[in-house]
Amino acid sequence: MALPARILALLSFGLIAGAAAGSMASLDGIYALAKRRVPTHAHFFSFSFSSGEPDSFVISDVPQGIHVDCTTVSACARGLYTYLTQFGGTDIWWTGSRLTSLPIRLPKVGTPVKGQAIVPYRYHFNTVTFSYTTPFWIFDQWEFELDWLALRGVNLPLAWNGYEYILSETFREVGLTDADIASFLSGPAFQAWNRFGNIQSSWGGDLPTAWINDQFELQKQIVKRMTELGMTPVLPSFTGFVPRALPSLYPNASIINGSQWAGFPTALTNVTFLEPFDPLFTTMQKSFISKQNEAYGNASHIYTLDQYNENEPFSGDPAYLANISAGTFASLRAADPDAVWLMQGWLFYAEEGFWTDDRVEAYLGGVPGNDSMLILDLYSEAHPQWNRTASYYGKQWIWCELHGYGGNIGMEGNLDAITQGPVAALHAPGSSMKGMGLTMEGQEGDELIYDALLDQAWSPTPLDLTTYVDKWVARRYLKSPLPSAAVDAWRVLAATVYNNQDPGTQSTIKPIFELTPSLTGRANITGVRSTAIPYDTNATVLVAAHRLLQAHRQNPLLGSVPEFAYDVVDVTRQLLSNRFADRYTALVDAYNATDATPASVSAAGEPVLALLDDLDALLATNEHFLLSSWISDAKRWAHGDAAYERLLEYNARNQIALWGPDGEINDYASKSWAGVVGTYYKDRWAAFVDYLVETKKNGTAYDDAVVQAKNLAIGMEWCNETWGTGKGETWGTVGNPFEVAQKLVKKWG
Repeated sequence: MALPARILALLSFGLIAGAAAGSMASLDGIYALAKRRVPTHAHFFSFSFSSGEPDSFVISDVPQGIHVDCTTVSACARGLYTYLTQFGGTDIWWTGSRLTSLPIRLPKVGTPVKGQAIVPYRYHFNTVTFSYTTPFWIFDQWEFELDWLALRGVNLPLAWNGYEYILSETFREVGLTDADIASFLSGPAFQAWNRFGNIQSSWGGDLPTAWINDQFELQKQIVKRMTELGMTPVLPSFTGFVPRALPSLYPNASIINGSQWAGFPTALTNVTFLEPFDPLFTTMQKSFISKQNEAYGNASHIYTLDQYNENEPFSGDPAYLANISAGTFASLRAADPDAVWLMQGWLFYAEEGFWTDDRVEAYLGGVPGNDSMLILDLYSEAHPQWNRTASYYGKQWIWCELHGYGGNIGMEGNLDAITQGPVAALHAPGSSMKGMGLTMEGQEGDELIYDALLDQAWSPTPLDLTTYVDKWVARRYLKSPLPSAAVDAWRVLAATVYNNQDPGTQSTIKPIFELTPSLTGRANITGVRSTAIPYDTNATVLVAAHRLLQAHRQNPLLGSVPEFAYDVVDVTRQLLSNRFADRYTALVDAYNATDATPASVSAAGEPVLALLDDLDALLATNEHFLLSSWISDAKRWAHGDAAYERLLEYNARNQIALWGPDGEINDYASKSWAGVVGTYYKDRWAAFVDYLVETKKNGTAYDDAVVQAKNLAIGMEWCNETWGTGKGETWGTVGNPFEVAQKLVKKWG
């Protein structure tokens, strides 16, 4: 294509925003992205750099197609996405890409379209997402994820894979043995909390060397692709958490044991911590970062480092806290003179009692300069900390949405908060906000919420949600004519389920059946294990389910759209989850009734178990709701080694069930998946109903300790099972989602 001389002269302009100093930006990654996602139309798109406002783009018509002129690689990707969505009417979803559905003849732009990010950083990932969502991903899955992020304009993603390889090499350099290191590293599904210094060691067997090596090779691919797409990967660094053998090698070093976490036994927590003001800390930091640079190239100067995630410091003395942060930052700058420290701000909320204003100010104040840190205000949509800390005392920070605790998939969101909140915070007096981002614990479901936040990062005023939702649905379902019932379903959801104003239930809604059964303490919980339903099910989820099924009847071609099938199952799943609360309450009432009999309690228990059977059958119709997918993803890393497969499956099962050897965080990462509902939750509730009936038969008092002990035993047995060996355990989907959903909405609606 012949480009104007002005554009040709500017092709070499610019640096990748925030990337390694001196590395020239290249558009090769954007051209490759176009070839991957719109292969039949890729040759119609051209890209160029020019001077202009930071992170901005202009889309225009040229004789041979569509041209995107941009000031950064990330802006070029966003410009391409803007054309594909606004003019092409297509999109890319977590359930798959529909970008190949572009019209044969690309629509004209007409008047050039301009776009600009309102913040320099668009961030993605929580440290724990790498354990709740991505622990078993291969590069094909990462490739799709990174394209999804790039097109939406994300330019600052976290990149944790491969950390254990670099860390082990650093440990060996200071004299620690392989046995010392093995006693420290956690299992494949629990590495996030080892990285945070919450836990150490593994309760499923030592972390295999093959895993460490494979994840290191995967990280090389991930970092390379991130930089190609104009992203600055946030890379790990040495945190100070070390094996317990280190004090014997360095008896004069300042080494302490950290606090206990989440009730884990001492052998698995109280992680040993090398204090950053000790010279050995800087030595190990320099070693770590030099090895990392050698492995991945000079890809970034931004390093993630969290030392007190749900751990209390050794001392609350402000001077001590300032020394910790000063030593930490000095070690980073000793290793990389341009280092920027990124940390999650979760600690200031989760341990608010400890982190008083003077302690926060001292800790942050130990780091000189305001551009030396980036703080993730992790829970901005419900419990922001930037406003109580005077905008983090001037340090740069990012407005974030925390969502999906433990990867729970209950439908929930607050569209008003994530569209109005960031804009207001950006313009607040004295604001040092520099970014917007997603810090969900588990990246599953609720895609409307995540799209809206990332799109808001490119709009100086809050999105018009009515218009936004309508256009979002039209792109998502891609069928003409699109029945109005499909749009109506999402209008209802957006105005209610996804506009949750209750901070006590924001971030996740957990169905009662995912918790261990008990006669009390299961209904209307708020907080991180919220079971409270902050809306009228009959006026929201039930209506949406009816509307989606009506749309399918009106245009059966919708059945071929994966996103539509997913949504029908997801909305019906939420309906049944909410209905379970009613059945649970009825069971409790039947048991506590003055005229209760074994027969009446048994009768009240039947709908509880029937609903779980129906829910499992519904979930089995869609690949995104399968336990077997989670397990197969895990086991493929074993390369056929049977013992290794058992370790991986145990890790995969334990995380979503007991979360610890003895149920230390039982049910926190629970999942409404086919296979979990039918083979785990059903068994627990069946045992619970049997116990209630038995006490009425025998005239004995209810003892919750007996119930919990039985459930722990069921959990331990389940975690050690092998998928595919039990009755009815299959790989892949079973049944027609629309037929099953239609039946169940009628039955339970």
